[in-house]
Amino acid sequence: MNTEELKKSIAETIRGEVADDAETLKANSRDTSLFERMPELVVFPKDANDVSAIVKEIARRKAEGESVSLTARSAGTDMSGGPLTTGVVVSFTKHMNHMGEVGDGWATTEPGVYYRDFEKATLEKGLVLPSYPASREIAAMGGIVSNNSGGERTLEYGKTERYIEEMDVVLSDGSSARFKPLTAAELEEKKKLQNLEGEIYREMDALLEKNAALIEAKRPKVSKNSAGYGLWDIKDPKNGTFNLAKLICGSQGTLALWTSAKLALVKPKEHRAMLVVFLYDIAPLPEIVKRVLPQHPESFESYDDNTFTLAVKFMPQMLAQMGFVRAAKLGIDLIPEAALVATGGVPKMILMAEFAEDTIEEADMKAQAAKETLADMHLEMKIEKNEKESEKYWIIRRESFNLLRKNVRGLHTAPFIDDFVVPPESYPEFLPKLNALLAEYSKHFIYTIAGHIGNGNFHIIPLMDLTKEDNRQVILDLAPKVYELVIKEGGTTTGEHNDGIIRTPYLPMLFGDEMIALFKKTKTIFDPQEILNPGKKVGGTFEDIKRDMAETMP
Repeated sequence: MNTEELKKSIAETIRGEVADDAETLKANSRDTSLFERMPELVVFPKDANDVSAIVKEIARRKAEGESVSLTARSAGTDMSGGPLTTGVVVSFTKHMNHMGEVGDGWATTEPGVYYRDFEKATLEKGLVLPSYPASREIAAMGGIVSNNSGGERTLEYGKTERYIEEMDVVLSDGSSARFKPLTAAELEEKKKLQNLEGEIYREMDALLEKNAALIEAKRPKVSKNSAGYGLWDIKDPKNGTFNLAKLICGSQGTLALWTSAKLALVKPKEHRAMLVVFLYDIAPLPEIVKRVLPQHPESFESYDDNTFTLAVKFMPQMLAQMGFVRAAKLGIDLIPEAALVATGGVPKMILMAEFAEDTIEEADMKAQAAKETLADMHLEMKIEKNEKESEKYWIIRRESFNLLRKNVRGLHTAPFIDDFVVPPESYPEFLPKLNALLAEYSKHFIYTIAGHIGNGNFHIIPLMDLTKEDNRQVILDLAPKVYELVIKEGGTTTGEHNDGIIRTPYLPMLFGDEMIALFKKTKTIFDPQEILNPGKKVGGTFEDIKRDMAETMP
């Protein structure tokens, strides 16, 4: 690639800026994953026309034999390496950061809008997008949609895919299209188009029809999944519509670049009560989940004894980040937890089932009903009757890993087994095997386990010294063993964080060769020149992981 020539040709065709200075390239070489890839250029498009012009230029050069590609980027909070490239970064947060209309139950947005600003606008009408991730304060809508993100409210409300209605996209030849629900008649009209959009509709409809049985057989049997392409989501069996926006959601910018999206919103319940369960033996866990879920908790979260102990250990640092009044109250509230650690009586796992209703009385009633369903199991339980009482549990759940990361010298976050999902009924067998496996590698890292216990989604992010070659090798040695356990239980390798560099090589292990062939065909249909974020979802290798692993974290 002749970088200077490419920079000049793109700059002449767009209203936005093109940068190749060292500071900009460095800033775009990292996300929150293990990896580092130094881009050739970073482009800041002003609008969808700019995006189209950039794609056309890259496509033209690729057709002429140049080794060029482009990758979309928004806030860079991805943990999988999804927005990293050695090619051209198309960065959306600088200019394409405008909210569109917020309507009655929906909103439109550009990809560069930060979720915090998106939510501020939707809350003016009393509405939210409930699939926001834990990184809600720093994440942008581009990644939330492209990763098919979810978070603590996913149990009740589902992931981002549920809320995608329409998308304006730029296809791999630079042409524009709007993907939205189509009736059978509308689909047939689209298939008549003599352009790339028409070809995509013809080929994708044929692929889905011909391989319907295989696709359904390979549908993940857990309630959340971000692995592979969501081929099972395109056709809606309820109303018979065909919507390619559902496929673009979660595709990590490998099929098209979205420039505007319309998302459905919900009206959140205003009051919450929490049932807290202290487990000293994980054997009853599946039965607890089985009994609590019918009570419809908005969230059902957990953290382990490592998380609990570390939170107490670093309590002063945690409280120091808060205002005096809030810190003083929380410090008092956390005294019982500190006493448990001091006496060695730490539970194996703390479960948090939170119920949301329009009144606090209704929320309390639901939490009490859930508690009563567990009465004969003789568990240690308590009900926190409002958000202030339950705050300390959320802080431990959300903040403990950040505290660990900030306070342990020489170790860095290493997300490589951070987002798998298993069926809740597998817990008694799966969790002891997982813990035994992690114990085999305990000299290489420390870690906490937290999870969305209601749907079997666990987050394990070790802290490691990545300057040591043997520690780096652990990432390649341990992950396949963990995923073998996960897949054996009918789980998936990623529920929220997506594939990126770190998990794309494991997709054949998860889905098998026939389904991988369909993923490759899908990629070819949308992006025949492979210019859009290559090596993610399709074509990524273990050598990519080994080669691009950074020795220090950003």
